[in-house]
Amino acid sequence: MKILTADQIRKVDAYTIEHEPVESIELMERAANKCFNWINDKVSGTPIIKFFIGPGNNGGDGLAIARLLAAAEKKVQVLMIASPDTFSKDAKTNYNRLVEQGKAEIIQLAEKKIPKIANHDIIIDAMFGSGLSRPLSGLAVEVAKSINSAQAKVISIDVPSGLYCESNELNINDAIVHADDILTFQLPKLSFFFVENEKYVGTWHLLDIGLSLKAIAEQESPYFFVSKDKIGSILKPRKKFAHKGVFGHALLLAGSYGKMGAAVLASRACLRTGVGLLTTHIPIKGYDIMQISVPEAMVSVDTTSDNLSTLPDISQYTAIGIGPGLGLYNFTGLMMFQLLKSVNIPFVLDADAINLLAIHPEWLGLLPENTILTPHPGEFDRMAGPSKTGYERHLKQIEFSRRNKVIVVLKGAYTSITTSDGKCWFNSTGNPGMATAGSGDVLTGIILSLLAQHYKPIDAALIGVYIHGLAGDLASADGGEESLIASDITNYIGKAFLNVKKS
Repeated sequence: MKILTADQIRKVDAYTIEHEPVESIELMERAANKCFNWINDKVSGTPIIKFFIGPGNNGGDGLAIARLLAAAEKKVQVLMIASPDTFSKDAKTNYNRLVEQGKAEIIQLAEKKIPKIANHDIIIDAMFGSGLSRPLSGLAVEVAKSINSAQAKVISIDVPSGLYCESNELNINDAIVHADDILTFQLPKLSFFFVENEKYVGTWHLLDIGLSLKAIAEQESPYFFVSKDKIGSILKPRKKFAHKGVFGHALLLAGSYGKMGAAVLASRACLRTGVGLLTTHIPIKGYDIMQISVPEAMVSVDTTSDNLSTLPDISQYTAIGIGPGLGLYNFTGLMMFQLLKSVNIPFVLDADAINLLAIHPEWLGLLPENTILTPHPGEFDRMAGPSKTGYERHLKQIEFSRRNKVIVVLKGAYTSITTSDGKCWFNSTGNPGMATAGSGDVLTGIILSLLAQHYKPIDAALIGVYIHGLAGDLASADGGEESLIASDITNYIGKAFLNVKKS
């Protein structure tokens, strides 16, 4: 699924209107019906549904939805922040239809104070949509503040009023509506994916309003939202006569004294994801732990007791992973440097391997093309420099991938995956319960397994991140977010694969 800019969405709207063909007012009615169905299904009882209406087409959407809800005998109050004579053509048409219907209370806010919002009211924010290009001002700001200070449920149409679809670095934070739910049309907006917008962007719901698929396909975009269909299309079927040699031999370099759990978690996840063979290279003191905890893995033992210092023979492996529980010891760094100078097979780095790159940025030039790095934001900032916002970090992530010709998996809500050609995928699975120790180690094991099975690096990253998040979602559905631990994610990897294959 593509993610388009506000300008591109306008072009798709125009193309749909011209080539379907459909009148713009009919397209607005189509969108309004989708929103009506969602709201009518979710709103129970007899609350007052208060619509805050702006002068443009977002306001027109709101007026049409208000009419449909009023026809369904809902209590509807329409509060307009502008005079009808300033409305867009389609907004004015829907205003006249609402007046003619005569079922909704209509209030001109330009002439009256903002009515009090009760806790049990439902607010429909339809002041400004995806076309907004400047901060809210005047009465709109006062309305936004009133909405945000209320305890009522807030549903925004398309986007929260005041929020830009891309960067909000120059926006005014106090002039953006805080939405509990967003009914967004056809495609998600880029700004939904950044942490600084979390207080404005609650749960967003995609409503298919029938925009031209041809027009969407013709829009060039580097941004994509990863869907189950995409993952299902790139999964490889396992043939009946396959044997373990077909599915690769992975090498994992992980663990140090006190951090052997990371090596165990990554190893288990690697095996659960279907690798044929796994060898885990660990310190001497980790031998018993690994043999007992992961009997399916073969063990390569380092010459050092507490940490890794010696690079094993890497010639027999199809993919290599390094980092979980590694530590930042000098001898470990020297071992990693030797690995970087000799590795020429698919490669994934996590955790302290990334921290070692941050300490030695000159090593970045040794990374094979399409190496996968899986940092969390703090680890990424150590490599690329601190960022004030998620959007700023996102731009650095794209540039980092381009400059170093690597794939960066930036972990978090909507984990983002960037490639050397400037493309970016946002993941659609995962939940806050996965913010727990060891979760990243599991992801490393999953991606390593897929690389060893001869998946292209970008496909290994996309599948790995999606399956990791989906396994976390399935585990959370059974046990709750608070109790989720990394081992639970590993235990649900199989069900995650089954879930994708059933689609």
